Amino acid sequence: MSEMVRKSNQQRDLFESERSFRLLVEGVADYALYMLDPKGIITSWNIGGERIKGYSPQEIVGQHFSRFYTETDRANGKPARALGIARDKGRYEEEGWRVRKDGTFFWASVVIDPIYEDGELIGFAKITRDITERRNTELKLEAMQKQLAESQKFDALGQLTGGVAHDFNNLLMIISGSLHTLKRGADDGAKLQRAISAIETATRRGAALTNQLLTFARRQSVNPQAIDLAERIGAIREVLEAGVGSAVRLAFDIAREVWPIRTDVSEFETALLNLVINARDAMPDGGTVTIRARNVVLDEAPLAGEFVAIDVADTGLGIPADVVDKIFEPFFTTKPIGKGTGLGLSQVHGFAHQADGTVKVASELGKGTTFSILLPRGRDVPARETAEAVPFRGAGTVLLVEDNPDVAIVSIGLLEQLGYRVRRVPDAESALRELEQNGVDFVFSDIVMPGKMDGLTLAHHLRLIRPGLPILLATGYSEAAADVRGDFPILRKPYEIHELSEAIAKLPR
Repeated sequence: MSEMVRKSNQQRDLFESERSFRLLVEGVADYALYMLDPKGIITSWNIGGERIKGYSPQEIVGQHFSRFYTETDRANGKPARALGIARDKGRYEEEGWRVRKDGTFFWASVVIDPIYEDGELIGFAKITRDITERRNTELKLEAMQKQLAESQKFDALGQLTGGVAHDFNNLLMIISGSLHTLKRGADDGAKLQRAISAIETATRRGAALTNQLLTFARRQSVNPQAIDLAERIGAIREVLEAGVGSAVRLAFDIAREVWPIRTDVSEFETALLNLVINARDAMPDGGTVTIRARNVVLDEAPLAGEFVAIDVADTGLGIPADVVDKIFEPFFTTKPIGKGTGLGLSQVHGFAHQADGTVKVASELGKGTTFSILLPRGRDVPARETAEAVPFRGAGTVLLVEDNPDVAIVSIGLLEQLGYRVRRVPDAESALRELEQNGVDFVFSDIVMPGKMDGLTLAHHLRLIRPGLPILLATGYSEAAADVRGDFPILRKPYEIHELSEAIAKLPR
């Protein structure tokens, strides 16, 4: 008798448990909780399903669950694929569009679990949640973040434009004022010499400013080569010491076995000098700037391999936390007006990344700042410095390919001063026609030109049809120059006569 009572109690408890569970499932209003048979036919329905999808139990039980999918998803077999994944992998989860009874769409979070009994599949448990509101909120947030990013981009562009305009207007003022002095033809020789000197200085400053902008934008054409770091720093030590002045001590700690680096010599020297001057300005009461170099091996993306870390450390004021994230932005500066353009650190940043390296900064208020440039190890034998070249004076004929008439006049004047006869053509096609009729000793071509062929394409074509003809390229800015990769020597505009002379002297004969 007691056994019968026990079984009766168990059955009653089981019934109550199933009833409670059924009431729980049926009473959940925020989730559609329902069962499918192995073929996807709906076998149960709860109030959440009715609220979210609009069907009463009488309307939907016995129907295939694919009616909740869009026509496109049904045509692509997505409902059957969802059941197949749930069966094979034990669970199926996704977010996507679903269709209510009234034809409206909602964004759903869906989970499908297979149900087994005695090892046999008897159906699927399906949970659907309407997350349209959450998704709309996320989309609005993304739109706001994108709008903020665009706003910040335009602010940075405005700052960049304003900074460029300010600096170049100053340079143009110097040039125009000096030209006025020259046009007046003053008898005072000292005034004339000062005017010429001012124009030369402004021209160099404009070229340096453009160079910094291009380096920041990673659009500068560079000539990477293996460099002996200790030798190169030794060669520019006097320049660096002049940069820090008498109140600041410059110290060096270059590891004995430091590897060569592979980079552009000029850009590296500019970046190092910018960091040294920046360190000097961080120590208004004097201090010590230490230049260190050591080998490092990195094994984490995005940088991996053998690098040389060049540190420039000062004992100055340090950088506030709210400023550190802005220091590499173009024209951002904390220096007083007239004390800096705000392009120094942006040049360092652009140079380091263009050289396949990076730059890092560590700073502590009151204790100083350390900038670290990481540059890839150079595998070639470093080129050694030779004695200062004797000014080269040539002879023969050069074919100048330059589309800008004013630039052509200047280039012709420089080439003639070096002793060359010059024939000038405006484009690559004209150059090929000229070479068919007349011989020249070398070709000097701009890279960016109108027509079907630019200067680089012309150079490659001449390499095929005239393999022994020396070719020198020039550019002020060109993405194509990045593809030269040492195939042809490149002279950067604006260039001076000694730079042109040196470039010609190095051409293979």
